[in-house]
Amino acid sequence: MDDYGFVADVHLAKVAKYLRLLGFDTLYFHTIDDDELLNIANEQNRVILTKDKELSTRSNMVYFVQAQNIKEQLQEILHRFHITQCKPFSRCLIDNTLLQPIQKAKIEARLPEKVRKFYNKFWICPTCYRIYWHGSHYERMKSFIDEVCG
Repeated sequence: MDDYGFVADVHLAKVAKYLRLLGFDTLYFHTIDDDELLNIANEQNRVILTKDKELSTRSNMVYFVQAQNIKEQLQEILHRFHITQCKPFSRCLIDNTLLQPIQKAKIEARLPEKVRKFYNKFWICPTCYRIYWHGSHYERMKSFIDEVCG
C-alpha cells in the first residue's frame, strides 16, 4: 500500500470514513481549528484534505478536494497522490486503528444470533473493541471499493 497519512478537516467526515474503509491511515476530528490541523500534519507528516479554500492556501501539506460526491472525491485523492493500492477492510471505521483477526469463540457472546449462526471470520478493533465481519453489506461495499480503486 502506498504510505500516505491523511487528516480530513471537519467538512470531509465521509471522506475520512471511506479512506479508512480503503485502508488508509486517516485522522478526523469533529471539531478542530485550522492551526491545530496544520500542527498535526507537520508533526505526523500527514496531508490535510479540505473543502476550505482559505485553509488550502496556508501550506503545501494541504490538498483542496474539488469533487462533490464521495466516489469522485476518493478517486480524485487516489489519483492526485498516485496511490495504486488499497487495503480495504483493514482499519476501524470509527477510530482508524488497524483491525486484528479474532477467533469466533472469543467474541461469540457479543454477536447477534444470525451472525453467530452464519459467519465464522471476524476482526476486532483493539482500541474500541468493535467487531467486524463480512456480512450482507460486504459484497455491496466490495463492489464500491473495486469501482474506486480499480
